[in-house]
Amino acid sequence: MTAEPFVSFQRREGILRVEVEGHSSLANTVNYWHAIEDEVRREPVPAIMLIDNLRGPELTAEHWRGLVEALSGHGLEAVRIAHVKPRGLQQIEYCELYAREAGFQSRVFDSEVTARLWLRYGEG
Repeated sequence: MTAEPFVSFQRREGILRVEVEGHSSLANTVNYWHAIEDEVRREPVPAIMLIDNLRGPELTAEHWRGLVEALSGHGLEAVRIAHVKPRGLQQIEYCELYAREAGFQSRVFDSEVTARLWLRYGEG
């Protein structure tokens, strides 16, 4: 069993910046997304910038599909989400594809600067 991820939240200029540290696993990814859902429910925001610094094996395409299905209908579809993987995108492009199919306004990035520009000015 791996330790739960460390999740920190910071709000600035309408963006909830979430930073996640810890071991990469499906359980940890589910845990941090639940924490994000709870934070947005507590105080809604129009945009989320998730800085995903988890280390270890990447989730598979099927993991991402299941995660997106589990998050559907919980309110995050109305929030613009930039998922930043500074260590490289690896399999996360599946997350973006499945999220967009499910109606989320979501993109993945390997740069926080590019993600911030998309959150502020980019289109769908």
